[in-house]
Order: sequence, then C-alpha cells, then structure tokens
Amino acid sequence: MNEGPRHIVISGAGSGIGQAIALRFAQSGHLLSLLGRRIGLLEGTAKQALEAGAKSVIVRSCDIRDKKHVDQCIAEFAGENGPIHVFVANSGIGGPNEAGPEDRFDDLIATNVNGTYYCLRAAQEHLAKGPELRHLVVISSILARFGVPAYTGYCASKTALLGLVRALSLEVATDNIQVNALCPGWVDTAMARQGIDAMAEGMGITHDEAFAEAMKAVPTGRMSQPNEIANVVVWLASENARGMTGQAMDVNNGAYMI
Repeated sequence: MNEGPRHIVISGAGSGIGQAIALRFAQSGHLLSLLGRRIGLLEGTAKQALEAGAKSVIVRSCDIRDKKHVDQCIAEFAGENGPIHVFVANSGIGGPNEAGPEDRFDDLIATNVNGTYYCLRAAQEHLAKGPELRHLVVISSILARFGVPAYTGYCASKTALLGLVRALSLEVATDNIQVNALCPGWVDTAMARQGIDAMAEGMGITHDEAFAEAMKAVPTGRMSQPNEIANVVVWLASENARGMTGQAMDVNNGAYMI
C-alpha cells in the first residue's frame, strides 16, 4: 500500500462486509469515513476501528437514495479527513421481490443502482489529485452472474453495477483512477443468515437443513468470512493491483466459474 495514511470512505460500514472492510483498513492506520443508515452501528464500527489502529474515524447517517444528502456527507468527509484516496461502495439492500402491489423492485434499484451511482459521483468530486493511484471499489454479488427466481430486482441491480463499473472505469482511466467490482458469493453475514432463514421457511425445513441445501451449490461447502472479502478489497485498493480496472472479481468458493 502507499506510504502514509490514506483517506478511505466506505458506505454500508455498520455491519457485515462493510464493517470488515473498515476494520481491515484500520489496521494500517488510515483515516476512515463511514457512511450508513444506522448511526448506532456506525459508531460501533468506529470504536472498533480506532482500537484497531485507524488514525481518524468520521461517521455520518445517510440514505444513499438521497443524492443531495450523499453529496453533503461526502463533502463533509473530505473537509474533515482530506481528499479521498479510496471509496468503497458497499451499501445495498437484498431480499426477494415479486409482481404485485408490494413489489420491491423500485426500492432495490433506487438503493443498489441509483444510490451507488450517487456515491461514486460524489466521491469522484473529492478524490485526491494524484499522481498516485486512486480507487473506486463496488461491492456487487454473485447474483450479478446468474438469475434466481423471485430475485429479479436484486439480480438486475447487482448486474447493473458491473456495467456501471465498466463504463466509469473508461471515463477516469487517464486520470490514474481504477474502478473495480467484487462479486461475493455466500458470505457469513446477518443478511446471508436471513436468506437461509427465508429459504428454510419456504421449504419447511430447519435452518441447518437449509444451510446444507444452499452449500450443495458451493464446491468448497462453506461461506466466505467477511474479513476474506475485506482482504480482496484492500488488495484492489493497493499499488499491487495496478492495471486492474473495469473488472469484476469473483470470490464465491467456486460457486460460479467463468
């Protein structure tokens, strides 16, 4: 990684993958700015990050569907912690949607696609000037690779992020900014456990039975841990990943292979 502390901004940093990414960067003594909906969770991550070695941690509660609020929060981050070297767009929502009056398709798209776009554009305005490499990293999903019944909104939104990454990477390539996506498979988070619970309920089986059923599609038979995803993000945001841009990396224990 670059010498000296860098300013790392992470959305959705209150729990799960986002929290793990924050704590991993904290270990290298960076300046962290954390965005998310639930301020209590963000403050918990901030406390752990400072204990892990972060030089500074700022938190802001924000609904990423609100472009003006996103712009305001990112500007405040840059004002307090300085120009941004790495932005990790991790915020998002999951779950099924089905045709009918309670279809969640619009909410999934507004959060996962529009919200991510707002965050990336806001971060782009406040990136460090260079000439060092700067990074925009987007957390997509294995469901950007294939479809799942009743997950039209989630699959569409996560697939859209890959197109966004490819196009944006071309826009900023000559400015020494790299833009990449990560497509995790099953990761041991609260969201994943909720998915297993929903699967168990739908199939009329226990949580453990549903987990075993889900793992049949995973060659290694295991979920990734959040810190494993964080390690890949830290690599993508380092000099060691120079030349990697416009790409989607798959970390899924062999559940999908190109």
